[in-house]
Amino acid sequence: MSLLHRLALQIVQRLQERGFHAFFAGGCVRDQIMGREAKDIDIATNANPSQIQSLFSRTIPVGVQFGVVLVVEEGVSFQVATFRSDGRYVDGRHPVEVQYSKTAQKDAQRRDFTINGLYFDPLQNQVLDFVNGREDIQRKVVRTIGDPRIRFQEDKLRLLRAVRFASTLGFEIERKTFEVLCELTDEITEVSAERVREELVKLITGGHADRGLTLLDETGLLKKVLPEISRMKGVQQPPQFHPEGDVFIHTQMMMGMLDPLPERSAILAMSTLLHDVGKPPTFRNAPDRIRFDNHDRVGARMAREICQRLRFSNDEIDQIAEGVEKHMDFKNAPKMREATLKRFMRRPTFQWEIEMHRLDCLASHGDLTVYDFLKEKYTEFQKETPKPELLVTGNDLIQLGFTPGPPFKEILSAVEDQQLEHRLSSKEEAVRWILEHFSK
Repeated sequence: MSLLHRLALQIVQRLQERGFHAFFAGGCVRDQIMGREAKDIDIATNANPSQIQSLFSRTIPVGVQFGVVLVVEEGVSFQVATFRSDGRYVDGRHPVEVQYSKTAQKDAQRRDFTINGLYFDPLQNQVLDFVNGREDIQRKVVRTIGDPRIRFQEDKLRLLRAVRFASTLGFEIERKTFEVLCELTDEITEVSAERVREELVKLITGGHADRGLTLLDETGLLKKVLPEISRMKGVQQPPQFHPEGDVFIHTQMMMGMLDPLPERSAILAMSTLLHDVGKPPTFRNAPDRIRFDNHDRVGARMAREICQRLRFSNDEIDQIAEGVEKHMDFKNAPKMREATLKRFMRRPTFQWEIEMHRLDCLASHGDLTVYDFLKEKYTEFQKETPKPELLVTGNDLIQLGFTPGPPFKEILSAVEDQQLEHRLSSKEEAVRWILEHFSK
């Protein structure tokens, strides 16, 4: 039994021992039925927030107005929510009021999809299903609980969640649910950028992201959330380098090759998704072949704008933009000087960039020669000090009679190149080399 499961079981046990109903609830039950490992376990109970807080030594009232309390056990947080029914929704996200319920059956009716409306009593080893969720899991169907129009209008993010569940689980969206989803795609613009970003990250890191792109496109959500990706459709590429098809197909193939990733790997997934975003605006049908001049640089600027719009952190934006900007540099790696190659490979983003390069090759010409070269060189360079201590500094240059200014950077960089290529190994050698090659 995992630590997560053991601690969740203890919480349920304590609630039940005090006379309350308490069950695992939602996605963790779905995952258990499907034989998937749950990332977290939510608990539903008829105990109200104050009763929950009185039973556990460490709690956080994160959403107490909605009956939600975090219970922290051995450093692990569990969302414990009181059974409830929701009143009217006026902001497309939160109910105006909630009423606590006595039963899980009533609580199930306010949840989003049947596959997420299940409960499990771990003490009795019993699944409680009031919405035919198990049947929909067996049929591999994403279906809203009740009227899909009401469910989607209650929380507009559910439009994206339906696509995400269908994509990552390999399910189909039930016909009526799909039809209403397509009718309401314009309303996704009412959802905050932060919430859209979180859902997109789950979609592109959860596996089968290629199918996720297909569903986003088929429902019309892609044009609303990522119009720049939608514009890749129909943008042809030179067949000698891209026999797979247009820019959208190429990107979709790469996304499909991404294994399920931790959400912290959103940088790799977003960089992969956006690496060719600069191709549509730079498309040029030259006499020799189709060209996309400077699409990497244009794409980096676009990626920065897209990620700013989706409220990624500044650090994430910088890394994603660098991945997009540098992705074409990989083909030049075998021709780089040793010092240049070492600098290229010691960048903090290199490890996931080389994975993106591998996917880029596999989704086009299939030639992994550069990838294999870089992996071999990376192993070789790892045996050395990644960034050796500088042999000389600016103060040393001043003592040699050089005037402080812009040339200092050029001199110090040149010395480092010589050091990285094993031509200089001591301060004395570096001083002699500087005096031979640079005028004061």
